[in-house]
This record gives sequence, structure tokens and C-alpha cells, in this order.
Amino acid sequence: MKRLLSPFAMLIALTSMAIRIAPGTLTPDERKFAIDYYEKTKAKLLADVKGLSANQLNWKADTSRWSIYQCTEHIALAETMIWQWVQSINKQPAAPEKRAEVKVTSDQIIMMLSDRSHKFHAPEQLVPGAQFPNEDAALAAFINRRDSTINYIKNTQDDLKDHFMTGGPIGTIDCYQGLIFLAAHSARHTLQIEEVMATPGFPKN
Repeated sequence: MKRLLSPFAMLIALTSMAIRIAPGTLTPDERKFAIDYYEKTKAKLLADVKGLSANQLNWKADTSRWSIYQCTEHIALAETMIWQWVQSINKQPAAPEKRAEVKVTSDQIIMMLSDRSHKFHAPEQLVPGAQFPNEDAALAAFINRRDSTINYIKNTQDDLKDHFMTGGPIGTIDCYQGLIFLAAHSARHTLQIEEVMATPGFPKN
């Protein structure tokens, strides 16, 4: 007579099978880290721009600098573009052999993007150019995309760690790190917004 597995033993067996089927699926710790970081960076941006006047939003220290509105516009545009980049890579065949090409950790990605002493040129499609009618519209686009990405991270079983993004400013990274890069990008330009607000001559209202 065959011995039936207990419900607990069946759960363990199914879990082990799932791990073998999808080795690149996020761990609970990775999922929590990403969600927490996404929520934190979203809240920081919204808190920084809350209640600013049109005069403050559009003020520039000089013609070579971005205004707060332009920073917000850039963040909103990049939020979608980087997301689309991650998704396009993740639809390609897995390439676990590229793992050795990754030279940075997720924490290092956050540190690198938080370092405002190193400047990068924005791709042409992400250069602010009044692509939204106003600050509220740019923020709405950011929030919509950010909330959708958070929901994706909460639920995805995609193999994010065996698909790799190349050609970016920090070398080869996996798609999970690409998602961390996305949130770190918004954090970087939120720091830029704070720099604008701290510049002498910034309007008081």
C-alpha cells in the first residue's frame, strides 16, 4: 500500500519543484527590499515637491540647470522608459552564463546613483521638454507607473535574475537590479530637487 504524503510534505515538495523550475525568482528578502525601497523613494519625492508654487517649480539657478518641474518630468519619463527596458530584456531567453559579468551589488547601485558628484548626460528621449502640461500631470504619471511596478514586484514569478541588461552607465546588471536601478534613479533626481531648493535665490514662495 502506498503511503500518502502529509499536506506539509506535499507543500515542501511543491516548493522545491518551483525553485528548480524558476531559479531566478525573487526571494522573500529581495522582494521586501525592493518594495520598501520603491515606497520610500516615492514618498520622498512627493514630500519634497508638496505645496511648491509654480514660481518655485519653474525657478532655475541659471539656464544650464534644470528646474524642479524639469527634474520631476525627467523622473516620470524615466520611470516608464526604464521599466520598459527591464521588461523587454526579461522577454528574451534567459542567459545565466552572463552572471559573471555582473560586477555590482544592488546596494552599490543605490550608492552610485546617490553620488551626485558624478554627472551623467540624460538620453535625448529623457531630456525635459514640457512633455506634460504641468507638475501635477508629471506626478500623476510617476505615481501610476510606480504603483504598477510595486504591484508587479509584489506578485511576479518572473526569472529576473537570469536576464541581463547591458549598455547602461554601470555595466551589466540583472533585471532585478534593473528594477533597483529604476528606483535609485528617482532617488538621484529627488536629491537634485533638494539641491535646487537649497540654492541661494530659490524663491520663498
